[in-house]
Amino acid sequence: MLVFVVATYLFLSCQGRPTEVKQVAVTDTLPKKRIKDTISITAVGDIMLGSAFPSKLNLPPDDALNSFKEVDSFLKGDVVFGNLEGCFLNSGNSTKCKGINPNNCYAFRMPDRYAGIFKQAGFNVLSVANNHVGDFDHKGRKNTAKMLDSLQIHYAGQLNKPFDLFTVDSVKYAFVAFAPNENTVDIRKIDSAKLLVARLKALADIVIVSFHGGGEGAKFEHVTRQTEIFYKENRGNVYAFSHGVIDAGADVVLGHGPHVTRAVEVYKNKFIAYSLGNFCTYGMFSLKGPNGIAPLLQLKLNAKGDFLYAEVVSVKQDKINRLTLDENHAAFQKIKALTDVDFKGHGLKFENNRISLNEE
Repeated sequence: MLVFVVATYLFLSCQGRPTEVKQVAVTDTLPKKRIKDTISITAVGDIMLGSAFPSKLNLPPDDALNSFKEVDSFLKGDVVFGNLEGCFLNSGNSTKCKGINPNNCYAFRMPDRYAGIFKQAGFNVLSVANNHVGDFDHKGRKNTAKMLDSLQIHYAGQLNKPFDLFTVDSVKYAFVAFAPNENTVDIRKIDSAKLLVARLKALADIVIVSFHGGGEGAKFEHVTRQTEIFYKENRGNVYAFSHGVIDAGADVVLGHGPHVTRAVEVYKNKFIAYSLGNFCTYGMFSLKGPNGIAPLLQLKLNAKGDFLYAEVVSVKQDKINRLTLDENHAAFQKIKALTDVDFKGHGLKFENNRISLNEE
């Protein structure tokens, strides 16, 4: 941008009269803020690489080193996100398993050394808002934070760290995570969530919201638009929550918790994934039927945070082969089918493993 500044130079003649006036155009060198045209966010669902509780027999035979080898070429982007389902902790018992046979208790602690596997795979943002990060109480939560801090992996969702602010490639991001569980930022308090998101939008270019909510399993594939009750627990109204935080300024909403793939939606030009399913979950997780398939989303947003398109890499898991690519693209087909049912007239096009806006 040019700013014209008039600089007047008076050259006096020998008679003392001005003989020349010059106007000089001065270039304004102050840079005008501009963020990149296309923002890349890669997002997956639940990740738990193996638990040393109650026995090291629940750790994978390769010590989790090859957990992501089939998909590591897809784990790229400005933001690479997943839900950390469990804590990092080398030892200790879980109080939630008191009086219960540990082999029938779902409490997950990954060895500290597993944290580096996340970093090496490319993850730079993780949610710690869920029902398993607190399986080993304060000790587990504190050590998990310590490990993630040491690796410079951004995380949020506990009451002592509801959000994180960071910059990638000159873009300022705010990441905030919610859940209906103890010590997490509450998904059920939608008005409070909206206030927090609005505050973060004033501080960041792009606001990413994550939630852990809804019922679990094949019976809970659909977005009901109602409060979901599971095992007599209020797991939130994920539809009302997602719309509420977008109204408040969120640019993308990434859901997890049901352990199955759910529909997607674009609301006010912002993308919502209602559940990203089980992505990489070794051990006591059920991988039967829809629990064994999941999407790896490669989202593209414009500079305003509006949805452009999403590439869907379908993956599958089983107890023997673990995480592999799915040549049948079942997760993509599942997302399409559920979106057609749950959001009739959605205005999205599902074609060649890509989700885009239907411009017709």
